Amino acid sequence: MSLEPIHIKAIQEIASGIEMDVEQEDEDNDATDLLDFLKELKYGSRIVLKSIGRLYRGKVDMARMSQSKDPVERTLSSDSGSTNTFLFDSGLALDFCHCAMASSPSDLDIHSKRTIVAATYSSSANVTINTSQDWKLFDRGNGRSRLVKIEAGLLETREKRLVHNIALYLSESEHILWMKDIFTKRDFFIMDGPIYPKQLMYWMVVPSEEVRIRYDPTALKILQNYIDIMDHAMDNSLPLVGFVKNPEDMQIVQTLKKQEMELDIPWLVDAQFFKNVLHPSAEDSRNCITYTNWFMQPNQFYENMLQTTSPLMDSSLSHKYDAEDYALTFFVIYVPAMNVLFKVESPYGLTKDDDMRHLITRKVLYDISVGGIPPTLSKVDSIAKIRKKERKQVLGQFNKLRVDTKYNDIRWSDTDG
Repeated sequence: MSLEPIHIKAIQEIASGIEMDVEQEDEDNDATDLLDFLKELKYGSRIVLKSIGRLYRGKVDMARMSQSKDPVERTLSSDSGSTNTFLFDSGLALDFCHCAMASSPSDLDIHSKRTIVAATYSSSANVTINTSQDWKLFDRGNGRSRLVKIEAGLLETREKRLVHNIALYLSESEHILWMKDIFTKRDFFIMDGPIYPKQLMYWMVVPSEEVRIRYDPTALKILQNYIDIMDHAMDNSLPLVGFVKNPEDMQIVQTLKKQEMELDIPWLVDAQFFKNVLHPSAEDSRNCITYTNWFMQPNQFYENMLQTTSPLMDSSLSHKYDAEDYALTFFVIYVPAMNVLFKVESPYGLTKDDDMRHLITRKVLYDISVGGIPPTLSKVDSIAKIRKKERKQVLGQFNKLRVDTKYNDIRWSDTDG
C-alpha cells in the first residue's frame, strides 16, 4: 500500500516542526568562522589537514565564467563501467569492468580504445579459472581484455566488494597507463572519482584474517599502477585531477568534534561542513559557484589503520619522487543552484606549484559553469557505462551457472517501478 493523503499530511506536520527547530537553532549559533580551524587541523600531534598557501573562500559568477575561454586545449577523462559483482550458487563471484577514455574536442581513436577486466573469486581451490598474465586483443587492437583470479582462501567476507574493487581499479589503472603516451603538457586529465583506490588501500593494511587481499599480487600491482600514473603526471607536469561527485569523507568533522569540544558541530560528514562554510548570500545562490583554497591531507584515518593518503603502503612498491609528493591534496566546490558539493583531488607533487593549482582551479570552475559537471566526464560516462540490458546479456553467457538469488532480488527487480 502506498502513502495516502492523510499519511502525507502527518509527515508534513512533522517536517514543519523540524524545519522550525533548525531555523531557531541557526539563529542562536555564534559567528565563529569554522574555516579558520582548517589552516592546520591536528588530531593530537598528527596533522589531519593543512592549508596550501592562503586560507580563503572564493566565488565566481557562472555566466561570466562559462563565457570565458577554456584554459586548456584538450581535456581527457577516464571512467569505468561495471556489471557489478555476480554471485553464483556454486560460490563463484565474478565482475566485469570496462574502462574507456573520452576527449574534448572529440577524438574517435581515443574513444574506441577499451580495457576490460574480469575479476573472479572462489573459496574452493578445486575451481579452475584459466587466467593469463597476457592481454587478449580484440577489435583490431583497439581493445584488450584479461581474466584475473583472487587466490582461494584470501576472502572469507566482503567477496562482492573486493572482486569489484580488483576489476574496477585494475581496468582503470591499466587503461590509463596504456594510453599515457597520448598525453601532452597542453592536456588536462580528469579521473572519475578519487585519484587513488581508497577502499582497496584500506583492506591492504587492515590486520584482518577474514580479508587478506594484501597477499594478492594483483592488488599490489594495482597500487603500483597508481604510483606509476602519478609519476607520469609529475614527470610531464600533466594537470591530473580526480573529480569526486559524492564525497563521503568525515575526517574533518570527526576531528573538530574531538579537538574543539566547546563547539557545536552538528554535521555528520565533511560535505555538510563545507556546504555551510561555502553557502553564499540568497541573492547570489542561483548565479555563482563558491569554492575553497587547496588543502593537503597527509594522514588519513580509517579506524586508525590507514596512515597515509597515498598508495605507498608496501616496501616493495617503487616510486620516483618523495613520499610527500604522493599525498592527497584537494579543494571543494559548492554549486548552490544544485545544492551539491564536489571534491577535486590531485597529488601534492603537482599542486605544490602555484601555477598548477591556479590552472586546475580555473579549469574545473570553467567546466562546471559550462556543464554542471565537466562535459568530458559526462561524455566518458556514457561511453564506459554498462547498462542493465547489457548486464543481462553478459549474465546470459553463463547458462550453466545459477545466480545466487535472494528474495529482495525478486522484490526489487529491474521491472519494479
